[in-house]
Amino acid sequence: MATEVYHHAIGTFQSHSCFNNISHHQKLRNNVLKLEAKDFFSSKCLLRTGTKINSSRQRNCSAIRSSTSQTSMVDTVSSSPSRRNTSDTPKKSSEAALILIRHGESLWNEKNLFTGCVDVPLTEKGIDEAIEAGKRISNIPVDVIFTSALIRAQMTAMLAMTQHRRRKVPIIMHNESEQAREWSQVFSEDTKKQSIPVITAWQLNERMYGELQGLNKQETADKYGTEQVHEWRRSYDIPPPNGESLEMCAQRAVAYFRDQIEPQLLSGKNVMIAAHGNSLRSIIMYLDKLTSQEVISLELSTGIPMLYIFKEGRFIRRGSPIAPTEAGVYAYTRGLALYRQRLDDMFQ
Repeated sequence: MATEVYHHAIGTFQSHSCFNNISHHQKLRNNVLKLEAKDFFSSKCLLRTGTKINSSRQRNCSAIRSSTSQTSMVDTVSSSPSRRNTSDTPKKSSEAALILIRHGESLWNEKNLFTGCVDVPLTEKGIDEAIEAGKRISNIPVDVIFTSALIRAQMTAMLAMTQHRRRKVPIIMHNESEQAREWSQVFSEDTKKQSIPVITAWQLNERMYGELQGLNKQETADKYGTEQVHEWRRSYDIPPPNGESLEMCAQRAVAYFRDQIEPQLLSGKNVMIAAHGNSLRSIIMYLDKLTSQEVISLELSTGIPMLYIFKEGRFIRRGSPIAPTEAGVYAYTRGLALYRQRLDDMFQ
């Protein structure tokens, strides 16, 4: 069943080659989706510590060009005027949803191999996990999707969106060349409105494990010693041979989040990120103000979405990475409850 859904929903995925030192600073155009909501309770935030994310460190992780959408695709269910056009009306508080999903189980997860930036697809179980993740977020608005450059994250995002009640179609934006831009244009305005741009970025890739990539984890422990391998995997600033530490992964992932994703949330757009254990841990470290010690103990399950609400410049976590059902995962805000009610009215 899962395999059939996969083939119908995804079609043929193309693996993306990776190139270093490529500019990725194009911005999405500014049409805004905004959910109106009253104030709601604020959740506890951990105290900020002195952990610094240094942007000067060189990295070896393979890269592809970060693509950006050339068209704005606004959700007609709950759109409202842009903040820039509301000067003559009373300002209302706005909120935006941020969904984080770690990809489903990959073929190398199944084989207990260090995967890192090697581009391998999902297993059948991973496909099922992605579909289940989609069911859990099926009532939460999504206006733009960011994924890593790796196929397992892209498959997860695409499969998850096959379950969304809004029935919009995710479209990968290709910006790596002029020909790619021209050939991937959509010429129907109605189709654009029923589509969601998917932006791929190498900065969201998994941590690059260097010389450990492709090695069996148990064999690696036997070869280098359990303590040494544990230090490479769980320390914050010690990289494996010719690889990245978690700190180095955080440098690129958090910088990309702040430069490219946070502005989308500020404009009122609802964002989904499908990525990897370490790139998402890095982003959660930033969102929840975790220390370097706290982040190394953070565990994220495959295929379990997390929900944050971005409101008045703050990120408020509303979902647990291990909760079993939608009701247990998400405490809806008024805005999200209204969105769900509109979906009920549209598709009853």
